[in-house]
Amino acid sequence: MNQRILHVLEFKKIIEQLNEQAASSLGKEKTAALKPSSDLEEVRHLQMETDEAGQVLRLKGHVPLGGIFDIKPSLKRTTIGGTLSALECLDVASTIYGGRQLKRFIEDMEEPEMPILRDMVSTIAPLRELESEIRNCIDEHGGVMDGASEKLRSIRSKIRTYESRVRDKMESFTKSKSKMLSDAIVTIRNERYVLPVKQEYRGSIGGIVHDQSSSGATLFIEPQTVVDLNNQLQEARVQEKNEIEKILKELSDAIAENHEPLYENVNVLGHMDFMFARAKLGKQMRAAMPKMNDEGRIDMKQARHPLISGDEVVPNDIEIGKDYTSIVITGPNTGGKTVTLKLVGLCTLMAQSGLQVPALDGCEMAVFKEVYADIGDEQSIEQSLSTFSSHMTNIVDILDKVDDQSLVLFDELGAGTDPQEGAALAMSILDEVVNRKARVIATTHYPELKAYGYNRPDVINASVEFDIQTLKPTYRLLIGVPGRSNAFEISRRLGLRESVIESAKGHIGVDSQSVENMIASLEESKRGAEQDYEEAERFLAEAEELRNELKQKWDQFEEQREKLYEKAEQKAEKAIRQAREEAETIVGEIRNMKSQAQMKEHEWIEARKMFDEAQPELAKKKPKAAPAPKKESRELNPGDEVKLLTLNQQGTIVEQTGKNEYQVQVGVMKVKAKRKELEFVKAKQPYKEKPMATVKGKNFHVKTELDLRGERYEDALNRLEKYIDDALLAGYPRVSIIHGKGTGALRTAVQNFAKNHRSISSHRAGGMNEGGSGVTVLEFR
Repeated sequence: MNQRILHVLEFKKIIEQLNEQAASSLGKEKTAALKPSSDLEEVRHLQMETDEAGQVLRLKGHVPLGGIFDIKPSLKRTTIGGTLSALECLDVASTIYGGRQLKRFIEDMEEPEMPILRDMVSTIAPLRELESEIRNCIDEHGGVMDGASEKLRSIRSKIRTYESRVRDKMESFTKSKSKMLSDAIVTIRNERYVLPVKQEYRGSIGGIVHDQSSSGATLFIEPQTVVDLNNQLQEARVQEKNEIEKILKELSDAIAENHEPLYENVNVLGHMDFMFARAKLGKQMRAAMPKMNDEGRIDMKQARHPLISGDEVVPNDIEIGKDYTSIVITGPNTGGKTVTLKLVGLCTLMAQSGLQVPALDGCEMAVFKEVYADIGDEQSIEQSLSTFSSHMTNIVDILDKVDDQSLVLFDELGAGTDPQEGAALAMSILDEVVNRKARVIATTHYPELKAYGYNRPDVINASVEFDIQTLKPTYRLLIGVPGRSNAFEISRRLGLRESVIESAKGHIGVDSQSVENMIASLEESKRGAEQDYEEAERFLAEAEELRNELKQKWDQFEEQREKLYEKAEQKAEKAIRQAREEAETIVGEIRNMKSQAQMKEHEWIEARKMFDEAQPELAKKKPKAAPAPKKESRELNPGDEVKLLTLNQQGTIVEQTGKNEYQVQVGVMKVKAKRKELEFVKAKQPYKEKPMATVKGKNFHVKTELDLRGERYEDALNRLEKYIDDALLAGYPRVSIIHGKGTGALRTAVQNFAKNHRSISSHRAGGMNEGGSGVTVLEFR
């Protein structure tokens, strides 16, 4: 972009606002050098950077950018052997700390996704050792501390001793020779302690004269008795200075050794400050990130001029590049036509610089290779050019360069010459630029251009609204409606007699009156459409609010239903657990009675199995809505198997308790349910008496070995327990348990089980022909 365009569109004022948002000289340097880019990918990357920084500001409200300095000149001096001052070293340490703080700040954020920022902070080197080395030598005020070296500590200790001795000597003079002194104080001249002695007592106090007052009445004398002490003090101060220079040289060398990561840190921190400055400006302007394209499309809703204060600016919708490529704006002076031109041009420059634009979210901006503008009075006094000539000089230059990648802004096109010729010239210039596929926005006073947009498919008319009632412009842009003359209405409002107005109307052509009436009708229709749109928006907002309220109520209902299900499940689980404990107690007591246990062991095993199978599977997750029950006309009878839809469990009809109401046995629970909640599964089976299994012998079909290989630990023990019961009932003297070798965990579990079982007399590993250590043989009592 050429400098003239940046000046005409006042881009420099945006840079000044941006510069105020930078936190460091590094960021200010980058903001001052900001220029629009014509590379689409670069612009998109800049916009993503600004958006990520804006997300951080929205979530945290701030970002730690303090304590960062431009240390690049200092780094350059250290690389050529220079020695930094204490304050320069302190700036290096402060920048290292500031970078580490910013790195930790970004890395500690869990959301949102920030790939650009996270990638940038990953390159920041912590350099803790260098920072500690500097801060151990230099205090926060830039002074080299005593602990910087043992030698410096010793030298400063001597300095304090010498100073104390000198002061003691000098104070003895102020007490004993006070009459000879102009003032009873000890002062310093040429870095040596002296006394202010009256001129007449010069000979009474021997010593070296270092200075005298302007009147000559006072001499500043160093007494001879403290000359040696002052010499020792000066010598110690020279040693101190040399030691400090040595310390600073060592620190400078250490900084030089780390100059590459320090350069990288400074560059990253400067760029991040630049990013956050752009984000802060966007937040201040209530701006949005535009979607960028290289197809010439601009679409901004409620766009505001960025240099007009928020309480004065009038938002406008601006669209170009989709259905039409050119806009011709007509309307009265001071109506806002030029502001609209500058708004589009300035927002384009901002977007191409990575800045967000003051419009609603979802806006779209184009990347142009060049932006051309002919705005304002460009009369050149030096060249004695007229207004028309000055404008035409700019337009000629524009026509030489414009192409389909250009945005062109014409203010008062063709003004400054004969209206008829100016209008014709304006239409011809517009035709030339439109034919080159450039994006054009032009303002004009010429009524002939009102029909221009109707005759060309890529051009649309627009106007700035004027309020006849208040006789003031509203600054609202009306796309699709050409501006109309308001001279008659304004004259009528100002009190001009109606007869004069009617006479004036008779002097204009019928066509002009028809056009004015058409424009007035368009304006009225547009206002009506906007009112209808606002009302529709209000209805939509109310509907959305009602939807959210209903959704909230439904969520509360779902949550309450889930709690009730959970409570019912807990109650059922408690009842089942209690019943199981009671059953286990009874089984244990009966097993202790040997004779009965031997006779009816299989009955208890079968009862326990039936008890386990009767336990319902309780839902652990939020229950889904039950499917609509199928229409079922079949009558249900006691003993029929049914599915209880509300619990998704099968049960058996116990009895009918009322009209369309049944009592259902589900596991150990009895539940009352309506007919529509029950789904028929199968009818009650007629009872068939089963022959009692022979307790002992071959009729009890149980193998003499059990294979547990591949079983999980708990499943294997459950199978083993049931198998031992079945083997005991079958009357086997011994059985083989195949568990495999593996890790030995399953073998150990089988052996521990055998030790603790009252019916197993002994156990041993299998023999060579029995499977070896992969098998355990159990002997029964």
